[in-house]
Amino acid sequence: MNTKLVMLMATLFVVKVIVAQSDMVNEGSGSFKVDGGNNHHGDSITIFYHRPVNFTQNSKILMVIPGAGRNGDDYRDSWIETSEKHSVLIISPSYPEKEYNYGDYHLGGVVKDLNLSKGISFKKGTNQVLVDENIVLFNINNKKEDWIYDDFDRIFEMVKRATKSRQKKYDLFGHSAGGQILHRFVLFSPNSKANKILASNAGTYTLPDYKENYPFGMKNVDARKLRASFKKELVLFLGELDNESETRGRMLRSKTADIQGTHRLARGKYFCSYSTEAAKNLGMKFNWKLEVIANVGHNQKKMAEFAANYLYE
Repeated sequence: MNTKLVMLMATLFVVKVIVAQSDMVNEGSGSFKVDGGNNHHGDSITIFYHRPVNFTQNSKILMVIPGAGRNGDDYRDSWIETSEKHSVLIISPSYPEKEYNYGDYHLGGVVKDLNLSKGISFKKGTNQVLVDENIVLFNINNKKEDWIYDDFDRIFEMVKRATKSRQKKYDLFGHSAGGQILHRFVLFSPNSKANKILASNAGTYTLPDYKENYPFGMKNVDARKLRASFKKELVLFLGELDNESETRGRMLRSKTADIQGTHRLARGKYFCSYSTEAAKNLGMKFNWKLEVIANVGHNQKKMAEFAANYLYE
């Protein structure tokens, strides 16, 4: 093929890509799709966003990780007022449940061959999900490139190019399943470009414990970066009323999970206490914090309000 023709086609392709990116995040609310990660080629993630009227290249960027409903549009909407008030670009990735099951999403893809058809039962009239750990089996996937955690930096860079942002880092907020994902993100991907990471009302936790297997510990996972993890600005946001009386959201119960507590508030406090002691025993700097929000239960909108004050007021 003619060299000049090849160069012209390449130039047109670049122009097309740049135009597509510049139109990707317009003013106001919208959405666009991106390809799935390494283990999900052919799948797509929908990115719901809100770009404020007063957006500039110096505006902060917040990524909001939805709960089990994967409803990124609702989570984005909870932050629109904050977006306009503080000139913050909101992006919320929505992972379809059909392509990203519990192991791929809640557990970050660190597990594979997970079969939940047996060993799971539901306690009638409650939000309790009973898990028999002897029946529910899976394997560990130590191919880090398959985990969803790299998606967050990838999406940030994509949005940064599209908006010509000067930001070098981004903040994160996740509620319920999103809170599960984000505290594990800190444990397994501490060298990310994320700045402040707010994990809200998670139902289960992975402890920085090399004596307990995943998902409750890290013994069987090839990830030994606790020093870097403890340095990250992780903030645990816990609703004071997300306790034994809360009926919203699924509550996983199992022998090992219940060691941490039988409700979300107790488990969050246990995780923070355990991690604080672990860092102290290892002589490592510890930047994690705990915030208990009064008079709030398992409610992502109200938790988002307090998170907005924490981040931007």
